[in-house]
Amino acid sequence: MAIRFDGKVALVTGAGGGLGRAHALELARRGAKVVVNDLGGSVDGSGGSSEAAQKVVAEIQALGGEAIANGSSVTDDAGVAHMIKQTMDAFGRLDILIANAGILRDKSFTKMEIKDFQAVIDVHIMGSVKPIKAAWEIMKAQSYGRIVVTTSSTGLYGNFGQTNYGAAKLGLVGFMNTLKLEGAKDNIKVNAISPVAATRMTENLFPPEALKVFQPEFVTPGVIYLVSDEAPTGAILTAGAGVFSLAQIIESKGISLGTAATADDIAANWPTITDMSGAKPYFQGGEQTGKFIERLSGK
Repeated sequence: MAIRFDGKVALVTGAGGGLGRAHALELARRGAKVVVNDLGGSVDGSGGSSEAAQKVVAEIQALGGEAIANGSSVTDDAGVAHMIKQTMDAFGRLDILIANAGILRDKSFTKMEIKDFQAVIDVHIMGSVKPIKAAWEIMKAQSYGRIVVTTSSTGLYGNFGQTNYGAAKLGLVGFMNTLKLEGAKDNIKVNAISPVAATRMTENLFPPEALKVFQPEFVTPGVIYLVSDEAPTGAILTAGAGVFSLAQIIESKGISLGTAATADDIAANWPTITDMSGAKPYFQGGEQTGKFIERLSGK
C-alpha cells in the first residue's frame, strides 16, 4: 500500500530549493499540506527573500496540493514562533517537521574565523533545535509526530575544510539520539537523513557527469519513509543516487583491565580493545554502562 499523508501537515525548512524542495513536493504529491520555509539567503547564509519559498508553493498548488510559504530564519526566535503560529493558524496541526535548512562556510581550520564556525553551528544545530522545540508540545498533545534532522557524511566521517559543518552535523545525531527516547511515549519518531546530492550547496563538489545521478529527488524517498506512519526511530539513513544504507555508531566488546590499569596496559591490549568483531550499536547510553558491568563480571 502506498505511503500517504492525507490529513497531515508537514513543515520543511530550507525548502526553497534543492533537497527541501524535493521533500516538500513529494509530501504534497502524497497528500500532505505543506509549509514551505525558506529564508532565501545565499549559500553562506547572507541576505534573504521568501521568493524561493513562494515558487515552491506555486509548484505544489499546480499539482493540486495545499501549501503556504514562510520566510523566517530558523535561527530567529521570533521568526520560528511566527512559522509555527502560521502553520497552526492555516492548518490547525503539525505532524511532520523536516529540519533541512543549512549553510556552508568552508575553510581549513587554520583559516576559519570563529564567526564562520558560529554561523554554521547556529543554522544547522540551533536552526533545527528551535523549530523542533516549538513543534514538540504540539506533537505531544497530538500523540503523533515525525521529525527528520539532516546530518552528513562530514559529521559521520569528516571532510577537509569543514570542521564547522562536521561538528554541527554530528551534533544533530546526538540531538536525535535523546529526542528519540523522550518522544517514544508520545508516538514521536525522530530520525536523521545523511544525503549526498547535487544542490546549490554542493554543486562545485561534483563533476558535471555526476550531477545527473546525484539529484535531490533521489534522496527524498528515504525521507518520505522516515516521516511515514511506519517510520523507525533513531535511524541514520544515508541516501544518494538511489542508494540507501544505514549508518550506526558501534562499539567494540572491549576488555576489563581492572581499576589498577595503566596506560601501558592499554597499549599492550590495544588490539583487543579495538577488535570490532562482535561490535554492536546501542539504543541509549545506559546500555554502554551495562556492557562495562558485564566486562567486570567476566562475561
